[in-house]
Order: sequence, then C-alpha cells, then structure tokens
Amino acid sequence: MNVELTAPPHRRRVPVNRIFIYAVLLLFALYFLVPLYVMVSTSLKNLDDLRAGNMLSLPLHPGFAAWLKAWSGACTGVRCDGMQPFFLNSLRMAIPAVLISSIVGALNGYVLTHWRFRGANTLFTLLLVGCFIPFQAILLPMARLEGMLGLANTTSGLVIVHVIYGLAFTTMFFRNYYLGVPSELVKAARIDGAGFFLIFTRIMLPVSLPIFMVCLIWQFTQIWNDFLFGIVFSGVDSMPVTVALNNLVNTSTGVKEYNVNMAGALIAALPTLLVYVLAGRYFVRGLTAGAVKG
Repeated sequence: MNVELTAPPHRRRVPVNRIFIYAVLLLFALYFLVPLYVMVSTSLKNLDDLRAGNMLSLPLHPGFAAWLKAWSGACTGVRCDGMQPFFLNSLRMAIPAVLISSIVGALNGYVLTHWRFRGANTLFTLLLVGCFIPFQAILLPMARLEGMLGLANTTSGLVIVHVIYGLAFTTMFFRNYYLGVPSELVKAARIDGAGFFLIFTRIMLPVSLPIFMVCLIWQFTQIWNDFLFGIVFSGVDSMPVTVALNNLVNTSTGVKEYNVNMAGALIAALPTLLVYVLAGRYFVRGLTAGAVKG
C-alpha cells in the first residue's frame, strides 16, 4: 500500500516591514494618548494625590471636585465664577458664526459654478488669497470697523469677525464640491422655470450634506479654538472659553491647582471632540467627494 506523505502547511509569517509599521503606529498612538492620559488622570486627583505621586500615577482618590471647581468656582482673572459663563459665550459666538459662514459659502460656491459671470475666476482667485492672509494683518482694520459699527467688545462683533475670515474657506469648499454636480441638472431646472433660490434649495442643498459637515467641522474647530480674535475683540463679559482658560492657568491664588487647570482644559476641548466623534465620518466623506479637489 502506497502512502503519500504531504508536507504540513507552512505557517504564514508576518512580513518584517509590516511589524515595523505597526510598531511605528503604536509609538505615534502612545505619543498622542499619553498627554491625554496625564490630563484626565490629573483632573481626577486631589491636591494630596498631586503632591504624593507623579504625572503618570493613577489617582488614589479619584473624584470630580476639580471639574466642578473649574466649571463654576475657579478664578479667571478678577472673576471667580469658573468657566461656565465663558463656555456659554463661545457657544453664542461659534454656532451663529458657523451657520452663517457655511450658508453664505454655499451660496458663493453655487454662484461660482452654475451661475458663472464675467470675472468669476478672478473673484475666486481673490477669495483664495483670503485663505492665506494671517490673522494679525486684519486686526487693526477689523477693530476700526467694529468700532464704527458699535460692536467692539461684544459677542456679535466676534461673530462678524469669524464669518468674514471664514468665508474664503467655505466658498472654496463648496465651489470645489459643486463642480462635481452635473450642470445638466441646473440647466434642466432653468428650462422648467426654476429660479436661482429654487434650484439652490431643491437641487443643490439636498446633495450638500457631506460638504456641509466638512464646513461645519472646519469652522467650528477654527472658531472654538481661536485665541487671538477672542483676546483682541472681546470684552470682560464676552470673552470666549479659550481666553478664560488662559486666565485660569495664569491666575495664582497661592497653591497651583494643576488638577483644576487640567479639568478646565478638558472642558474647553470637549465640544470639538464631540463634534468630531458625531460627524467625523461625514467629514471624510465630504473630503473624498471633492471638498479639496479641483
């Protein structure tokens, strides 16, 4: 009887280059997550834990006392009512600024792609220049304009500043996205008697959800995290949360409360983190659909 001997199947070996890639990615992940871990763990410690341990040690008696103080009791300069009023100021500033700049940018992109006029390319080029103008270059003229309008040191003034500065970006995003919308749809709607706004609301807006999410995330992140415009154009009662966080960290009333500072920093960062978690997939979809193409 003949017996055929078959060699055992070879185990699949992981290529060395893949192991190297995973190791590098793991190092980058640790490099990103360790500071976040330090912030979270420090915010949950009390002052005794801070004195007894080190930055990487776990809190021995974890609690949210530092979070409560940072929210409603910490001193930010001469005020000692915490981050809460300034957090609300940022919401009152960011939400209308994001919505207005996104809607106006959508209208601009719609006009520049499907209602073209003489000089449209030149105008778009000039708008692109606005994307590269540094913040410092517009401080003086913007301050003079807000003074003339009576909006200096107000939340409404900050809204106008962020809307004007963000229009160049939102127009670019929507213009490049609308280039992928077939012009035949717009022409057919015109033949059927649809006007400018009817085409915009019935044809363009329904297909614009991905790019709207790109603009919302982009603008919200830029506006919420802004410090320069906030410290220049805001008053005592209209300061955004980033300015209040700076005042919180730099205010000294005896013992340096690093746990309160870390809690305040996390409170200031939570809205942008929440926006990315809820709308991150739309952001990627909008970019791949043409938001930075063309």
